[in-house]
Amino acid sequence: MTYPSRLIEEAVNEISKLPGIGKKSALRLVLHLLKEDADVTHLLCRSLTDLRTNIRYCVICHNISDGEVCNICSGTHRDHSLVCVVEDIRDVMAIENTQQYNGLYHILGGAISPVQRIGPSDLNIESLCTRIQNHNEIKEIILALSTTMEGDTTAFYITKKIKEAFPHILISSIARGVPLGGELEYADEITLGRSIVTRAPYNV
Repeated sequence: MTYPSRLIEEAVNEISKLPGIGKKSALRLVLHLLKEDADVTHLLCRSLTDLRTNIRYCVICHNISDGEVCNICSGTHRDHSLVCVVEDIRDVMAIENTQQYNGLYHILGGAISPVQRIGPSDLNIESLCTRIQNHNEIKEIILALSTTMEGDTTAFYITKKIKEAFPHILISSIARGVPLGGELEYADEITLGRSIVTRAPYNV
C-alpha cells in the first residue's frame, strides 16, 4: 500500500497492531481523524496516555480499578462468601452483564498453557490462596474458566491446591452451558447467567 505521507504510514502501522484492525481499516481511521478538529485527536491521545499512566489494579482481585480496591471488592451489597475465579478482566465484565451473580471475583490473568510457557507461577493463584487464608468469610470458590484444555488444566490445578490447604472450602464450577472450547466473553448473557446459577461441585 502506498501512502502520501510518512506520518500517515506510521500512524496506520501503529493502529493496525490493534486486534481486529487491518491496514485498510487503520487507514480509514487515520483519514477520519485528519478530517476531524485537532481537539478530537488531542483528546484521544490524552485519554490513551492517561489510560497507560494512571490505570490501577485492585490489590485484592486484580481487576481494573480507579483506586487501590475496586468497586466490586469494596461493595457492601456483594456476597463476600463467594469468589468467582476467572481468567481475564473481560470475563468479569461478561458475568456482571448477566446480573445473575452478586459475589466477588479473582482474576488469574490467563490460564496454564505449557505451549505458551505459562505456568502456575505466572498466574494470580498464590494471591488467591493468600486471600482465602486472610478472609475467613470466603466459603465457596466458583471456577468460571474457559472450557478449553488450558481452562480445564488450570481448574484442576487450583482445585487440588485449595483442597489440600483449605479442605473446608466448597469448590464449584459453572455448568457446561458454555460451548466446549468456548471462552466466557463470547457466551450470550442468558447462557452464561444460567451456567452460574446452576453451578455444580467441581470434582477432580
